[in-house]
Amino acid sequence: MRTRPAGSTEDEAGQVRAAFLAGGAPEGYASVSDLIVAATMREVRRLQGKHNAGKKWPGVPSGALRRGRRTREEIRRQNAEHP
Repeated sequence: MRTRPAGSTEDEAGQVRAAFLAGGAPEGYASVSDLIVAATMREVRRLQGKHNAGKKWPGVPSGALRRGRRTREEIRRQNAEHP
């Protein structure tokens, strides 16, 4: 059984693997993890630009964030805030 990031669908995970197989080596990615980290950091920089004047945030230690899926209440609240 293959593992995938929590919250991703098998289709999304399959697309990540396909992208890596098709262009990973020519683009300089040694592993799927390298591709995922690079893509994630592009999004982090975008969020920094939008929400933190382009500056880095102080790091958050491993284990500081709650793991797992959001609760129904969290989903309800998010949907109410961003209809």
